[in-house]
Amino acid sequence: MPKSMTGYGRSRLENDAFTQTWEIRGINSRFLDLKWRLPLFLRCRETQLEKVVREYATRGRIEIHLHFQSPRPEIQHISLNRPVALAMLGQLADLAGELDAPFSPDVNRLLSVTALWQEDLDEPDPGLVESLTQGLRAALADFASSRSREGESTARDILARLSRLDAWREELFRQAPDVKREKTEALLTRLRTVMDKAGAEASEERLLQEAAILADRLDVSEELSRLCGHLERLRRLLTDGGEMGKKLDFLIQETFREINTCGNKAQNMDISRIVVDFKAELEKCREQVQNLE
Repeated sequence: MPKSMTGYGRSRLENDAFTQTWEIRGINSRFLDLKWRLPLFLRCRETQLEKVVREYATRGRIEIHLHFQSPRPEIQHISLNRPVALAMLGQLADLAGELDAPFSPDVNRLLSVTALWQEDLDEPDPGLVESLTQGLRAALADFASSRSREGESTARDILARLSRLDAWREELFRQAPDVKREKTEALLTRLRTVMDKAGAEASEERLLQEAAILADRLDVSEELSRLCGHLERLRRLLTDGGEMGKKLDFLIQETFREINTCGNKAQNMDISRIVVDFKAELEKCREQVQNLE
């Protein structure tokens, strides 16, 4: 099943102790690039959580955000930096003594001094980590569903474009022999005319050699055969599922190479129009493929 690298997932789990809300957003990227926004107490478990993410995604730039709330003070992992608070109060007391001013500290004001409050760096409770991991898995499952829906839609669009490309390939296959024959006959006619004007005797064998060289240069049968194989391979990749983004991208590059050669060899206005349309549609396929994992 094709999967897009673009998607969104969310989960919210709540109990008496805490509420966890995970949000996951993904966009396309050549490699797996994880951006975490976690509470400080959970930073030490990023490597463990990354292994969970890799079970669901192999490519893409993925932003993962955890909103964590708890009514229990012991779970909040917040503490007062007592040494700093005492040092601040001591300095104020010394200043008041030097100025012979009354000093009655208002401890409540320490609540507004954000620098005095910090999150603990102690290892989180294993039970809490397990519960948070379950919440992450739920969000990743939702994220995977979103990516699958987007991937299926993208694959259908590409398959429809491949049908148009195949129709143009068949038209090229039909027109190419006529173009080769017409240009070969035109070359023979020009050569005979030039030889007659020059009063020279045209060697039929030499004329046929020149015609054969031109016919070989105009022949695009091999390119069209490889083009057919590339289009069929693109279809199989899209229907087989699995990791396909990079394979599709490389295969589309090869398809571009073959259709370019066809356009350069044919030297015909009608074929050139088809080649231009073919390349424009193939470029749209490549844009879509950039979003597939």
